[in-house]
Parts: sequence; C-alpha cells; structure tokens
Amino acid sequence: MNCMIELNKVGALLRDEEQPFPVEEVAEYFQGRGVEFEVLEWDHAPRPDLDLVLAMGGDGTVLKALALCPNSPVLAINYGAVGFLTAGDRAELRRLLDLLGESEYLLSERLALECEHPGGSVRAVNEVIVRSAGGFVSTDVFVDDTKIRTITGDGVVVGTPTGSTGFLLSTGAPIVMPDVRCFVLDGINEYNFTSRSLILTPESRIRLHVSLETKDPNVLLTVDGQKLAELNPGDDVQITQSLTTAKLIYFDSTYFFHNLSSKLSW
Repeated sequence: MNCMIELNKVGALLRDEEQPFPVEEVAEYFQGRGVEFEVLEWDHAPRPDLDLVLAMGGDGTVLKALALCPNSPVLAINYGAVGFLTAGDRAELRRLLDLLGESEYLLSERLALECEHPGGSVRAVNEVIVRSAGGFVSTDVFVDDTKIRTITGDGVVVGTPTGSTGFLLSTGAPIVMPDVRCFVLDGINEYNFTSRSLILTPESRIRLHVSLETKDPNVLLTVDGQKLAELNPGDDVQITQSLTTAKLIYFDSTYFFHNLSSKLSW
C-alpha cells in the first residue's frame, strides 16, 4: 500500500559494530532535513517514538528491528548473506535514501502472530516453533478448540506468509505472497509420511499442547529464531493474529519476486 510517513525521528540498527556502515553520512543526510537520527543498541528497550528504523544487516537484523520498534516501519538494507526481507543492497543505500526522501516507496503491512505461553506473550513476525532439543516431541494441535491431530517428530511450526521464506522453507511448506492473510502450520521432520502443510485463516485460534506422552525433557519454544522458553509436557502455546502488523518499506512493486529470483536462483 502507498502511505506517506512523516519523518521526525529515525533510528538505525546495525548487524554488528564491525560492518562498514557510513553512520556519519547517513546522520548528515537526515539531520540536513531536520530529522533526528540515532544508532540503536541491540539490547535497547522497545522504542515507540521512532518514525522509521533502518535495519542494516540480513533478515535477523530486520526481525530484531521489528521487535525493538513494533509500531515503526522498517527499511531494510542487506548487509547479510540472504536478505529475503530487505529492500536493496548496501551499494544502493544513497539511492534508496533519496527515494525515501521523495516519498517514492511502498509500505507493506504484514500479518504477525501473537504467541501466549506459560511465561507471557510475544509477537512473532516469521514463526513460532515448539520443538525438541534432541528426541521426539508429541504435540496435540487444536484449531478453534477442536483437536485436529497429533504431530510427532522434531516439532511443530506455525508461521506467517513473511515466515514462508524463513524456517518454513526447510519443512517444504509453500512460499506465500506477503499480502496474503493466512497462517501456515507444519510438522518438523514428522514421523508420518502422509503429513502435509496446513493453511489456516488469520481468524483461527491455534493451540499447541505438549502431550504428556512426550518423553524428551528439553522442549523449546522459539520465536523468530530466538529461544524464548522451555516447555514441559502439559504446557500450552496459544497462537492468534497480532493486533499490530509488521511494516516494511520497499521501492518496487515486484520486490517479492525479485528477492525470490535473486535469493533462490529461480
């Protein structure tokens, strides 16, 4: 969708301290337009006051920026290896900033997940995974309070269209255009050769119940690639659509297919 963002405060999140990011040049660019600019720390508390965040890294940096600033649009420049979520590469930085200043951009609002677990709740942009650290885990899957099946294997993943180019790729799940509103549910190395991915409506209420039949004492809950908590047999993880979308900035309406072509060698 097209949307004009009023820029007063902009932050930048770097992949690491050693990357060749022209901090002074970018700061001068924004400050010359009357916009406050700062470099964010990875362990910074969530920031609700930024109008835009530059994520300078790969997809992990983008996800971290969206977690730090859940209400802010993120412009992602690829300083990593893959970068499915990025809008351009580091060599294009100045051109992309100029397009941003001219309001020549698209704002993509992505469906996100709300994950409630025994320790609290968190938003997920890519996926929520219940998985074993070593052995099999049995997970009872409920949709809208109806048990649909038990998945036994390395775990279960519930992801978004954005996450379909993340961990879900390794499960063989379909790639989904980011504008589609749906959930993707799949088993991980499931001990059942008839298993298939399941596409669910965004209004679905998903409950993943760690079955009492699970013998592995090390069941992990990970969100967007980060370990969040340890789970015990009998624990539940509830997944619904988040009230806040994940906002990403792009400059080309065909960016999604361009990224698929360049990252997957299509």
